[in-house]
Amino acid sequence: MSEPPSPDDGLTAAQLAAKYGLSVSGARPSLVEYVRQLWHRRHFILAFSRAKLTAQYSQAKLGQLWQVVTPLLNAAVYFFIFGVILGADRGMSREVYIPFLVTGVFVFTFTQSSVMSGVRAISGNLGLVRALHFPRASLPVSFAFQQLQQLLASMLVLFVVTCVFGSYPALSWLLIVPVLCLQFVFNTGLALIMARAGAKTPDLAQLMPFVMRTWMYTSGVMYSIPIMLADKPQWIATVLQWNPTAIYMDLMRFALIDGYGSENLPDHVWAAAGGWALLVAAGGFVYFWKAEERYGRG
Repeated sequence: MSEPPSPDDGLTAAQLAAKYGLSVSGARPSLVEYVRQLWHRRHFILAFSRAKLTAQYSQAKLGQLWQVVTPLLNAAVYFFIFGVILGADRGMSREVYIPFLVTGVFVFTFTQSSVMSGVRAISGNLGLVRALHFPRASLPVSFAFQQLQQLLASMLVLFVVTCVFGSYPALSWLLIVPVLCLQFVFNTGLALIMARAGAKTPDLAQLMPFVMRTWMYTSGVMYSIPIMLADKPQWIATVLQWNPTAIYMDLMRFALIDGYGSENLPDHVWAAAGGWALLVAAGGFVYFWKAEERYGRG
């Protein structure tokens, strides 16, 4: 006895998939759906970032103290070389230059660490990527959160340094919150960009330390850009001051240091800070999302 004809006879694979709501395994979701999936993984993102932060110094005797000691040691080295030997503190008193330098080191390290961890976000977690199904953007975002938590712990030391050198809490310290929020958004976008680029080109992880070192030297971490370039064409100082890391450092210095006034900030600095954050975050998210199905295949 022959079986009755199936209602699906004659339908193509694509028609069958559409009829029963099937989709290609590992296919890239829509941008809106991807944002929704990422939001649903917010608890995983926070837990993963905390776990990574705890594991980062688990083998060291000082443990979590290294997240504060490391940037302080860097600041001490830079002060000796640039402040004492090279005289990069010109135009600033010692009471202003030391918190100026420490603030620059802490703020730039926040971006630097986010970039470097973003480069290895996919390539360094292939076991997790291949074993579980989740939006891969969770990884670079969680690494950006890890660096934010590390900076927040370091900020306590930064507050002590600024107070020791005569800059006490004031209303301007409230500006720290929007500055950190804007820089975090900017760093997250960078981490997303570098995560996709690093997954495609693993050698990028070897190149980025040189790129970041060049970026640091051109961002005014150890010196005041307008003062050091006073004898150079104005456009050079203008370009360097519009560098996003220079903008975030200057805003943090303006908020924390009494002797660092608005005359040290470029024009429309808050618009520039917000513009860089939105541009890089939106661009980085879309850039990463377009490669999601590639990571989904494992």
